[in-house]
Amino acid sequence: MAPKNRMMQAWIDARQRHRLSHAQVQMARELDMNPAKLGKLDNHDQEPWKMPLREYIEHLYLKRFGRPRPGAVMSVEDRVRLQEQNKEARRAARRQRATEAP
Repeated sequence: MAPKNRMMQAWIDARQRHRLSHAQVQMARELDMNPAKLGKLDNHDQEPWKMPLREYIEHLYLKRFGRPRPGAVMSVEDRVRLQEQNKEARRAARRQRATEAP
């Protein structure tokens, strides 16, 4: 498993562990949050002054980007699939150019 896929797997695990939607995961990724550290932020039961994690991510996203949600929401799995397709298309184009060059 490549490091990029490992990072995406961390986001998938965080989504399940903290019950986040695909949009909230995408917002957290765009905010450069660390999926391993979300547990520190998601303890509003023990620390009542904290916002719930879902609301906190949405609040920070609105504050930084000035819009309530991302324009196009894509799940982590779909994003990995799209990246793999693009990577394979680039490889095929490179192979095609290499065979046409000589």
